[in-house]
Amino acid sequence: MNNILQQIVDFKKQEVAKIRQEVTVQQLVKSPDFKRTPLSLAKSLTEKGSSGIIAEFKRQSPSKGIINDTSSVEEVTQGYLDANIAAQSVLTDTRYFGGTMVDLMNARKVNTVRPILRKDFVVDGFQIVEAKAIGADAILLIAACLTAEELKNYGNLADDLGLSVLYEVHGREELDKISDLDGKIIGINNRNLKTFQVDLEHSIALAAEIPDTCIKVSESGISDPRVITGLKEYGFEGFLIGENFMKTEDPGKSCKEFIDQLR
Repeated sequence: MNNILQQIVDFKKQEVAKIRQEVTVQQLVKSPDFKRTPLSLAKSLTEKGSSGIIAEFKRQSPSKGIINDTSSVEEVTQGYLDANIAAQSVLTDTRYFGGTMVDLMNARKVNTVRPILRKDFVVDGFQIVEAKAIGADAILLIAACLTAEELKNYGNLADDLGLSVLYEVHGREELDKISDLDGKIIGINNRNLKTFQVDLEHSIALAAEIPDTCIKVSESGISDPRVITGLKEYGFEGFLIGENFMKTEDPGKSCKEFIDQLR
């Protein structure tokens, strides 16, 4: 793991340890949203007529600093729904991305029809239970931050709770950490987390090594609808886009203009 990722993971472990002292799993299980049946990310990405776009609500990032600190999560969520997204991603990491769990809960109040991915650095099973309790439908497991055993155990826990899992990889060795790829949703991060450089060719090369039974998602650095047309030819069905929409004044409108060009 590189420095920034290592920093984030170390801090996240401390943060979760603190939360666990204040909140019990039993309390999470009693929350109203825990009883809802999560929506399927796989279904929404692959159903007929799906745009395949997972639009992200993101205020800031370690590499770019502030991206958008004026748009509210409610208005952006409504804009994304009007744009006909396949799913939504909400960053809940506070220190590095300026998000909160409340953002996801507020997005959920507006969005009851599309899956919401809790975008965070999962380093503890507690966060997966927490994701369900705040109304998420899916979680992200980043192979670069987890061992093969953790990926397997956390994936199983999410399955048991009815949550979808997006497994994020950036290279062959990370892909090899995931046991039994069959039927899983695999996200290829076009941005190298070590250098923050974006390389779509890299994703295309890695996609060839992923079985066709998987759902392939391309993440980061997509700013042109034509790129999506190209990626679809390599078997990609999902496209996670945040910054490209969030850096504009009206992210929902930007998202709609983007998706309208896909048809």
